[in-house]
Amino acid sequence: MGQCGITSSKTVLVFLNLIFWVEHEVDRSIQKVYKTYNGTNPDAASRAIDYVQRQLHCCGIHNYSDWENTDWFKETKNQSVPLSCCRETASNCNGSLAHPSDLYAEGCEALVVKKLQEIMMHVIWAALAFAAIQLLGMLCACIVLCRRSRDPAYELLITGGTYA
Repeated sequence: MGQCGITSSKTVLVFLNLIFWVEHEVDRSIQKVYKTYNGTNPDAASRAIDYVQRQLHCCGIHNYSDWENTDWFKETKNQSVPLSCCRETASNCNGSLAHPSDLYAEGCEALVVKKLQEIMMHVIWAALAFAAIQLLGMLCACIVLCRRSRDPAYELLITGGTYA
């Protein structure tokens, strides 16, 4: 039981460390994925970016102008961002940078980091709850052990060389 408490404490420390590491790793990964975006549906990176932008209501890494630095933007030469950057309320949005009010203004990196940190906090709380249950179990075991040593009703019964 004690080993589980130690393991769960180590788990909490690992996840606390991950919270600080996540932001750097997300930044590095998201930049790489944005560089490989090609706008086609079969491409996993493109689908992932479009999905994240639609679900989190964001555009680009820091904002929609980040798209101007991508190979996809330079190759298409149409001065627009992916349609997944369009606000749901914008009816005739074509991703054009000429109409920035139709686009999500917030970048995706901060929102992805925030979501990951929320998930990790839930895991940390679960690990802390598990550790608390382990400590309660150890406390109960100690109480029983202390009472056993003082109470004559808790005598060992030895029959045939084994404990009963």
